[in-house]
Amino acid sequence: MWFRNLRLYRFTEPFDLSPEALESRLTQLAFRPCSRLEPMSYGFVPPVGDNGPALVHVTDGRIMIRARKEEKIVPGGVIKQMVAERAREIEVREGRQVRRKERETLREELMLELLPKALARRQEVAAYIDPDAGWLVVDAASGKKADELTSALRRCLERLPIRALMVADSPSAVMTSWLAEGEIPSDVLSGEECELRDPSEEGAVVRVKKQDLAAEEVLGHFKAGKRVTRLAITWDGRIECLLAEDMAVRRLRFTDVVKEALEDLPIEDEIMAFDADFAILGAELGRFLPRLVELFGGESGEVAAP
Repeated sequence: MWFRNLRLYRFTEPFDLSPEALESRLTQLAFRPCSRLEPMSYGFVPPVGDNGPALVHVTDGRIMIRARKEEKIVPGGVIKQMVAERAREIEVREGRQVRRKERETLREELMLELLPKALARRQEVAAYIDPDAGWLVVDAASGKKADELTSALRRCLERLPIRALMVADSPSAVMTSWLAEGEIPSDVLSGEECELRDPSEEGAVVRVKKQDLAAEEVLGHFKAGKRVTRLAITWDGRIECLLAEDMAVRRLRFTDVVKEALEDLPIEDEIMAFDADFAILGAELGRFLPRLVELFGGESGEVAAP
């Protein structure tokens, strides 16, 4: 259940839908497997697991949801080859050239033939809503996966007044100053990984791993004009992650200091375990996200008042 990546959104209006009302709305798009001729299916599933009692799970006022995507795997290269073979057969048999529009028809016919036999691949993405703080937090490494979830949520709710987190100061400029000028905040510890990019249109990219970022050879890149676009950090001894210039948080990890809190909790079943994990996840991110915003000069643009 522990999130690995964060895509951060701010509500521009208060989220005042009750968990019961949200459950009712999500039921309209509950997940179902692909039918024989469907290439893809997308819908919501219980966050706790397939045997979970509901499509929403609430802990300390925060609301967890999860979506599942199922896709039929029909390799494009295979389709392209089969279309070419059938087109050649027609050209030899009928003595004419198969035009582009007819090739598209052949491609559609082949897809209908292959879909019922294709293997299905499933992927899931979780998110939680923090109504009090005005956050929608999506556990997605790519913007595309986050967009799929927010689009599905918008379909269920009819409108979803959110925007991606925007900060006042350039994250790239701030992270560059941390390393180049030694101005890193006291509660932030830089790791041994960063990505540096030349801001010119076709500028070089340098990826540094397992190296002291204060070393002269790294500092030399700053003198050459490169800027930090990703930086590994540890915050407050509790959270490790890779910060990106678009405010995405990747490779999120909670340190043992955080997870040790679970050892003393009485956990009797799967739902209680999920609830305990979610409580700690929400509490830790409830402290980290405001500090993250503060590190980059505060928010820019309007958000809902907490």
